[in-house]
Formats: sequence, C-alpha cells, structure tokens
Amino acid sequence: MTVLLVHYHEIALKARNRPFFIKQLVHNLRRATADLPVRRIRNLTGRLLLELSEERSAGAVVDRIRQVFGVANCSPALRSPLTLEGMEETADRVLAGRSFQTFRVTARRANKAFPLTSQQINEALGDFVRKRFPVRVDLKNPELTLFIQILPKEAFLHLEKTPGPGGLPVGVAGRVVVLISGGIDSPVAAYRMMRRGCLVSFVHFHGAPFLDRRTQEKTREIVKLLTRFQYASRLTLVPFGELQQEIVVNVPAQYRVLLYRRLMARIAEHMAGLEGAKAIITGESLGQVASQTLENLTVTEEAVQLPVLRPLIGMDKEEISDQARGIGTYEISIQPDQDCCTLFVPRHPATRATVEEIARAELPLDIDRLVKIGVERAEMETFTFPEAS
Repeated sequence: MTVLLVHYHEIALKARNRPFFIKQLVHNLRRATADLPVRRIRNLTGRLLLELSEERSAGAVVDRIRQVFGVANCSPALRSPLTLEGMEETADRVLAGRSFQTFRVTARRANKAFPLTSQQINEALGDFVRKRFPVRVDLKNPELTLFIQILPKEAFLHLEKTPGPGGLPVGVAGRVVVLISGGIDSPVAAYRMMRRGCLVSFVHFHGAPFLDRRTQEKTREIVKLLTRFQYASRLTLVPFGELQQEIVVNVPAQYRVLLYRRLMARIAEHMAGLEGAKAIITGESLGQVASQTLENLTVTEEAVQLPVLRPLIGMDKEEISDQARGIGTYEISIQPDQDCCTLFVPRHPATRATVEEIARAELPLDIDRLVKIGVERAEMETFTFPEAS
C-alpha cells in the first residue's frame, strides 16, 4: 500500500518548540484531507507519514497536502524492510512499468545505526537497478531519481517530490484581521500572513447603498478560495457608503481618502478585539498610490493602537500580480467592480499629510459614533474547507 511522506523544513529549526509546530501541522493536514481517505498520520524522524485507506486516492491527497503551509514536499512512497534485499525488492516494485534511460539513487539515513552508509546504499541499489533494467547511471541529469529514506524501524522508497508552499503551519502565530478588498493586493497580503502561521479574519468595506454588490461577491469568492489554506474563515462585511458621505460633507476634499482609511482602521480594530486578533493587515505597498506615501501611512496607523502590518510594503505591482496568479486570486480580482475606495475620491488627494492636519480635519466628525454605526451594521459570514457535503 502506498503511503505519503511529508517533509517539513522551517519547522525543523524550531528546537524546543518543534513539537508544538508539528502538532499544529498534523492538525492542519487532518483538516485539509478531512473528506479524503487518510486513515492515520504518524510522526516519524524528521517527517510525517500519512497512511491511506484507498491507494487510488493518493493523487488527490497529494494535491491537498501541497497547499498546506509548513509542508516542504510530499512523496508517495512504498515501505521496505530494513535490509538490502528488502530495499531491492521494493525498488523493483517502485520502478515497475517505468520507462527511463538514465537514473541515480539518492539515499538518506535518519538511522545512523544502519550498517551501510548512504553512499554504500546508493552503489548497491544502483548496481541492482542496472542489472534489472537496461539503463545507465547519470548523477547530474538523470531522467529518474530513486530516493531511499532509512529510518530507525523501516525504509521508504519513492520517485517523486511534490513541492509544498513551505512557511509555518496556520495557527502557530495567532490571529490577525486583514482589510480585504476585491482588488489584487490584499488577498496576497492575507496569503503571506497565513504562510507565516497566522489565522486570518477578513473585514471588507463596501460602498452600499451607493454602489452595487459586485465587489462583495468578488470578495466572497476570494475569501472562499483563500479558505483552502486555513480551512475556516470569517468575513465581516461593513457598509461604508453613508460613512464616507458624512466625511465628504464635513472635511476638506484632499483629506477624504486618509479619513476613510483611518475610519476603516478603527472599525477593523474593534472587529479585531471581538476576534481576539493581535494585528491589522493591509495590502498597501509603498508609493503605489497617493495614500501609500510614508507620511500618509504614518497618519493612517496613528488612528489605532494595534500594530498595522503590511506584508507587501516593498513589493511592486508586477511582483504582487505574479503571486496573485500563483495562488489563484488574480482572475477574480481583475473582474470589473465598484470599489468603495473609488467613491467620492477627490481630484487632488493629500500625499504628505501630517498628524496635526488630520486631527484638525477630523474635528467636525463624531468618530466614536461613526465607528459604532460601522460595527452595528456589519454582517458576518463563515466559510469552510473542505466544504460539508
């Protein structure tokens, strides 16, 4: 029966905290494969072993595992006894039906008590394969590599290594709130925080009642897609159009966008308190638009006490778009919509506002009342992956 070997990389560097990270990774692997025939997950030396109840489902399980943060790579493998003869017999089964002209053997010993060194195993299994098949050894550019992993109680042989996303298991770094729009940037910011082990709650500000529901529908699609990386998500939808209108009526035009963003941050901070989140995450990138100069970023985050983290701060639009394509959100994000950030935007927004200027501009506003309205009118939705059948 085929089993799946899951290797982790960064987790291995965690020393005394490693058991905590491995426990969370096992938990996430179980959640990611909840609707697939994974019978058991075992913690072996430096890797995890997934035992399947249906061999034919191995490909589907690998497809899920390759999206689990903390996974370096995943390999369908066959068990072997800890003897040279047993490994030769298993190699014969692994290579059966394969067509290749060149190969190499790569053995790794987690069990240093095994009597043969890695090089001796390479040579012995290499000789066996050359005698069994009409092929030759190529150590630099082989068509096929036979991997052998020697563990304390058993060995495993496999041919493939499907790369995973790396990073840390979701859940080891606490919860954060992401300001999610229907655009390209914020979904990538959320993804990058998940990859660093954060659980993400989403807050979306939409232009109701002045704009249609397209941006809300896009955001739902994006959150549903991102949920496959953390298995359960909460999306809070905040109607923002009337709050924007009040800002427009009461403050100088050049400061509107900054006051929108400060009010969003305050409402998000309130939501973070309800969620037990420790930081606010945005998709801002330095200098990308007028509100994202150093001065304006400073003014925005001055409105809240929680840390405001910006995972994309040093990335350009092309880099962000490439990653959005990689995670699958790009095609959703570029669909036309009506974003609240484009509502009541002045022709000449301030690019280098000061805290003092913004404080004066906010004086006509009852900030506490506006935050309360935003919180009271918010609606929450939940998403899960895999979805219940």
